[in-house]
Amino acid sequence: MRRLVLTLFPALVAAGPAFAHLDPGAHGSFAAGLSHPVFGADHILAMVAVGLWAASLGGRAFVALPLGFVGAMALGFVVSLGGLPLPMVEPMILVSVLVLGVLVATAVRLPLSAAVAITAAMGLFHGHAHGAEIGGAAALSYLAGFVTATAALHALGAAAGWALGRFGGALVARGAGAAVAIGGSALVMAG
Repeated sequence: MRRLVLTLFPALVAAGPAFAHLDPGAHGSFAAGLSHPVFGADHILAMVAVGLWAASLGGRAFVALPLGFVGAMALGFVVSLGGLPLPMVEPMILVSVLVLGVLVATAVRLPLSAAVAITAAMGLFHGHAHGAEIGGAAALSYLAGFVTATAALHALGAAAGWALGRFGGALVARGAGAAVAIGGSALVMAG
């Protein structure tokens, strides 16, 4: 299993989709929102890393970290729609991949409030980016779509973190965090 993950992960990080975000007019606002996070390696890596970190922390963090990210992401979306700028949104999204990957890789254990604050801060920037790219989508349907996709990516990361920790050991679970950080580094280098 470990070899499979290590073999496929670089391909998933390096591969870009052959298509852009879905057109809300042709596919509907919910589908456009649902597809938005899964069309960017930066979003996928950060959101899966939230789940990985939540699984490694366990307890209430298993739910609190994803909820903090999603709640702040929704707030960032509203802030964006309201026309309020956030500085360096795209660089901060890349920083979120690196930071979250390193937190998982180094098995950092923080108080729950600090861990939630970190994931929420990252979520704010992701939500602002989603709002900036809304196009002609209806806001509530688009929001529901990308919240659903984000929650699914968090759940995927949490399930992977739990399984890797349980069956592969803590070192393997930490390796998944290192892979996220390496993928983030590749995205930073690619520009």
